[in-house]
Amino acid sequence: MELSSPQPLKVALLGAGVVGSQVARILTHEAATLESRIGRPLELVGIGVRRPDVQRPGIDPALFTTDVEGLVARGDIDVVVEVIGGIEPARSLLLQAMQHGASVVTANKALLARDMALLSQTASDNQVDLYYEAAVAGAIPIIRPLRESLVGDEIRAVMGIVNGTTNYILDKMTTAGLSFDEALRQAQELGFAEADPTADVEGHDAAAKAAILAGLAFHTDIRGEEVFCQGISSVTPADIKAADQMGCVVKLLAIARLTDDADPRVIVKVHPTMVPKTHPLASVSGAYNAIFVDSREAGQLMFLGQGAGGAPTASAVMGDVVTVARNRVRGSAVRLQTGYSHLDVAPIADARARYYISFDVEDRPGVLAACAALFGKHNVSLQTVQQSYLEGLERQDGFAARLGVMTHEASESDLAGVLAELGDAPFVGADIDYMRVEGS
Repeated sequence: MELSSPQPLKVALLGAGVVGSQVARILTHEAATLESRIGRPLELVGIGVRRPDVQRPGIDPALFTTDVEGLVARGDIDVVVEVIGGIEPARSLLLQAMQHGASVVTANKALLARDMALLSQTASDNQVDLYYEAAVAGAIPIIRPLRESLVGDEIRAVMGIVNGTTNYILDKMTTAGLSFDEALRQAQELGFAEADPTADVEGHDAAAKAAILAGLAFHTDIRGEEVFCQGISSVTPADIKAADQMGCVVKLLAIARLTDDADPRVIVKVHPTMVPKTHPLASVSGAYNAIFVDSREAGQLMFLGQGAGGAPTASAVMGDVVTVARNRVRGSAVRLQTGYSHLDVAPIADARARYYISFDVEDRPGVLAACAALFGKHNVSLQTVQQSYLEGLERQDGFAARLGVMTHEASESDLAGVLAELGDAPFVGADIDYMRVEGS
């Protein structure tokens, strides 16, 4: 008796850009391998696009459709893969897909950072899966370790380089002595930065990813707008030089940790950071991403790899597709809720870090003591103080020396008090710079 072939699982793909084209290629060219891993074949039944007339080599043009709503609402789709990005129409399409019984795989960090709670609840209500490994750090497996592998542990902190564009720019400023504008231009020429790099260099991309990581690590719902965000466009060669003199490098870090309160809250922030050269994150170069996890039982873990690009991101997407497809074959969805802890997000004023502060001062007796007293007044303890002398055009209005101060850990609110008083002090010049220090 001849056995009938197993019925294929139907896949709808939304988007056929850099990532989507790679996903379509894998689904088509690796069909036999995927079937062996899942137990049933995958059939790509449609690709939702805005412009079906664009040439996309290697993809059957018959798959393209502009009726994206009709595609996700067919009712016979098992898996919808979304790689179009943005909030709308992606949000409406994914909600509609889940309401029609399809599991969802998405790489949409902006949408997840805004509507994770709604998407997760919709998946649970409709007994389907929601997977999003590719939304953070491209090919690096970090979402699944946080929501599955480490779920029995207590995460203390998550800290990482989650934007390759900014890491490339800062790396070139450090290793090649380029200015910010020169490094950005080079990143754009190599395709690491968009023509409009605002989302990357101002930290918005990293903030969305930080919200997702923090929500998973601390089992609470965190929206992107709750993340303190500061980009790298104001970082100067002088900042890079100062970091080097202090044994550090400058990185744009996404950081999530709990406060030390009796009722802990979550601190989530993105900003340029001095990282000691002895820390594993300091050596991450170029456009690579890396995420450092500190947990109670497993200790310190670091995940490193390519954080963007068509093929690396498609690899993460396909890992989710295989997992979701296996769940469909078994007849069960893994409905993991992230928001059960209901922790509050603390304001940046309550965050604690070390700080490096540099400013011009008058070169006369008593000034250093007066500066130290000012810091002490605001409960900020000094770890090291470096003094250099200004020459030529650097020397203005009698301010002949520059102090570089590294503090012990202090709160942002205490730092704000120090900065305000420095700004008013007659023996301090107007050029006051500071940067947070993490990873010591």
